[in-house]
Amino acid sequence: MMLDLVRKSRSYRRFYEEKHITNDQLSALVELGRLSPCGGNKQYIKYVTVCSEEMNEKVYGCLAWAGYLKEWDGPVKGERPAGYIILLRDKNIQSAMSVDEGISAQSIFLGATEMGFGGCFLMNIQREKLAEVLELDTEHFAISMVIALGVPKEEVVIEPMASDGDFKYWRDEKQVHHVPKRSQEEVLLKQI
Repeated sequence: MMLDLVRKSRSYRRFYEEKHITNDQLSALVELGRLSPCGGNKQYIKYVTVCSEEMNEKVYGCLAWAGYLKEWDGPVKGERPAGYIILLRDKNIQSAMSVDEGISAQSIFLGATEMGFGGCFLMNIQREKLAEVLELDTEHFAISMVIALGVPKEEVVIEPMASDGDFKYWRDEKQVHHVPKRSQEEVLLKQI
């Protein structure tokens, strides 16, 4: 069951924008992040959820998508996320980014998959602009990442990595998104 959930938890970048996500659904996902382990039990990660059409557009304008797809500027209108969860770091508790944000984000991501949503972790963010859009107190909060969410409109295929070791994802002529993965034999170095 967990293996199936992880296999389905791919980075989706095109969505059925008209299929909405609710504040209640976003709150349920934040609860998964909140309950996730955090180093020293500091619990410094804070969240902002967005799912209104007006705010979605403003958040979208602060993001960059799919660095390996050079000719693609991101999802077009009608294929954009239905909502976002923005992870913040409370600088009064934790000054530097840590693995905890990734743990929280992955819990949220798996929960979104279980709910029938897909998403994408975004780190290429115009942070100052987004902080203004969200009216954040930047003295106390730093934007760690944005999780874009919605009902996926694209197919993502996991495939073996080519013998040349090229790890870059790509799209074919039918816009199927291909993600090469190293084999278990390559990543599992020892079993002692």
